[in-house]
Amino acid sequence: MLSLVENHSLPRTAAFFDLDKTVIAKSSTLTFSKSFYQGGLINRRTALRTAYVQFVFLAGGADHDQMERMRKQLSAMCRGWNVEQVKELVAETLHDLIDPIIYDEAASLIEEHHTAGRDVVIVSTSGAEVVEPIGELLGADRVVATRMVVGDDGCFTGEVEYYAYGPTKAEAIRELADSEGYDLARCYAYSDSATDLPMLEAVGHPHAVNPDRTLRREALSRGWPILDFHRPVRLKQRLPVPPRPALLAMAAIGAAAATAGLVWYASRRRVSAV
Repeated sequence: MLSLVENHSLPRTAAFFDLDKTVIAKSSTLTFSKSFYQGGLINRRTALRTAYVQFVFLAGGADHDQMERMRKQLSAMCRGWNVEQVKELVAETLHDLIDPIIYDEAASLIEEHHTAGRDVVIVSTSGAEVVEPIGELLGADRVVATRMVVGDDGCFTGEVEYYAYGPTKAEAIRELADSEGYDLARCYAYSDSATDLPMLEAVGHPHAVNPDRTLRREALSRGWPILDFHRPVRLKQRLPVPPRPALLAMAAIGAAAATAGLVWYASRRRVSAV
């Protein structure tokens, strides 16, 4: 159970979310492959290959070796891409491609953590050029993502500057805890993959979301909550969860209106009786 409101006399807390298959129903990077193809960044053969990788990813998740192969393929694929063009393509297609695949359950959970006074941090292996706009769309406070090396010509070199994967995610969380004053024992984390076990182990409230077989086994053995997210929905079609003060204010307004109505009705009865 989430506590409704954070005690602000205590150290700050945060909720850390993996992105792919935890907050959104697909791989964030591979979802943009059609846009990159239409924008001339990849050819048809590469587009079909990324579609196949997406299928494998969705069908059974990806273990460490598969993730390493995907990293190498994506690094090689993006070599020579102009960074500004990538950002423009992502911005142009963000709402069409990402908005429909956001899990309703994840969006509600993000709202609940914000209502409770916690920061929300997206921690993803996908590239920053993709993850940062998605984080902004979701209302996240911070984003941790993979960063590629950019050459003097403004294009990706194909080398990885920072790889947000496995233990590196846990290190990033601990660094944020030091810089932002988070109490990790009271923080939350959510992921679908066993490769994120270090991130889940770093906090006091780990959760497995749509877990792969290995993570499900670990969650069951450790008594971690297992969540099932399965309802992708556009953000505009959702009914947002009002902040708790707003709920109280609405209740007070409703009570005041009801009281005023009863007073008016009683006065009308007295006038009619006279």
